Amino acid sequence: MGKGFKGMGMPGGMGNIMAQAQKMQRDMEVAQQEVTLLRVDGTSGGGKVKLTLGGDKRLHSLVIDKEIIDPEDSEMLSDLIVAAYNSASEELETQSAAIMSKATGGMKLPF
Repeated sequence: MGKGFKGMGMPGGMGNIMAQAQKMQRDMEVAQQEVTLLRVDGTSGGGKVKLTLGGDKRLHSLVIDKEIIDPEDSEMLSDLIVAAYNSASEELETQSAAIMSKATGGMKLPF
C-alpha cells in the first residue's frame, strides 16, 4: 500500500477527499453568485463617459456628459464608450479573479 496517493490506503481517506471536493464546489457556487452581484464602474474622457458593468457582464448604466456630444464626430463618442467599457471590464476581471481565488484557496483552475 506504499504506492498511490497519500491517504488512499487509510480508511476515510477517499471520503475526506470527496468532502473537500464538495466543500470547494459549494464555495465556488457562492463565489460565482458573488461575482454575478458585482458592480464596477468604468470612465473615460476625463469622467465625461461613465458606465456601470455588472458581474454578469451586462451594462447597467451609461452616462454621457452633453458637453462631449458632437454630431459631427460620433466616432469619438463611440471610442470613449468602448474605452469606458474596457476599463470596467478589466476591473471586473480583477475583482472576479480575487473572489474566485478566495473560493479555491488560491488554486488556479482552468476556467
